[in-house]
Amino acid sequence: MTENRKFHTVRGYQLLEQNKRLLTPAMEDYLEMIYRNSLEEDYLRVNSLAELLNVKASSATKMVQKLARLELVDYKKYGIIQLTESGKEIGSFLLHRHNVTETFLQFLGVQDRILVETELIEHNISIDTLELIDAFNQFIKENPEFAARFELFKKQADKIP
Repeated sequence: MTENRKFHTVRGYQLLEQNKRLLTPAMEDYLEMIYRNSLEEDYLRVNSLAELLNVKASSATKMVQKLARLELVDYKKYGIIQLTESGKEIGSFLLHRHNVTETFLQFLGVQDRILVETELIEHNISIDTLELIDAFNQFIKENPEFAARFELFKKQADKIP
């Protein structure tokens, strides 16, 4: 893990902790999706966000308005959605948290419903545990023989679902 990546992750943790009482899991999902989109485009329209999250445009509008009140997005009615600097930092952390959780589940061999499982876990995991899982993921990536041994163990122990 590079120092630059660690710095942004730590900042994301700090911002998330500051806003912990303010951000619901649903708000986090919206912010994460807006951030994902911002990596490819400068802005996002409410209808596009609603489509990406499989919700009604009216629901997306209400959530974006809440995120705007928290100064995480800039939003104008009938306009576009753009992340603020705080929104970008928290969004980056949320995507990182999602990716760490999903990678861990992939290493375990979860295939069916991996997105559902990731979503259920990511909103309830502590930062300390997330950091340990991230370290574990890095260990497995650097030592693939342990992943292979785990796969063999699961087969021998008849633990494959």
